[in-house]
Amino acid sequence: QVQLVESGGGLVQAGGSLRLSCAASGRAFSSYAIGWFRQAPGKEREFVAAISWSGGDDYADSVKGRFTISRDNAKNTVYLQINKLKPEDTAVYYCRPGGRGSSWYWYDSWGQGTQVTVSS
Repeated sequence: QVQLVESGGGLVQAGGSLRLSCAASGRAFSSYAIGWFRQAPGKEREFVAAISWSGGDDYADSVKGRFTISRDNAKNTVYLQINKLKPEDTAVYYCRPGGRGSSWYWYDSWGQGTQVTVSS
């Protein structure tokens, strides 16, 4: 199964931007859907965005218009471009492998995450 490592987080001011990366090792990366999730302090982990093996994407309502997910299969990497950051975007961001049938499904595999902190 594919292993994923997240990077690119940091401390930014509200209104700023970040690009998170999810780098994969293992076989058949291009055949997986990849999802981004986040967990804020004291809250449950939540879905943020996903991209299928063919490039179809999906977003949580709270991030539509500000977040863009993309993938570069040649580099075994999925990106999450985050614009117009808000303090409520502060969280640890994780990526996860999965697939897409009639709905998204996810494998029980998590990286270490990358911290995004947005100051007001």
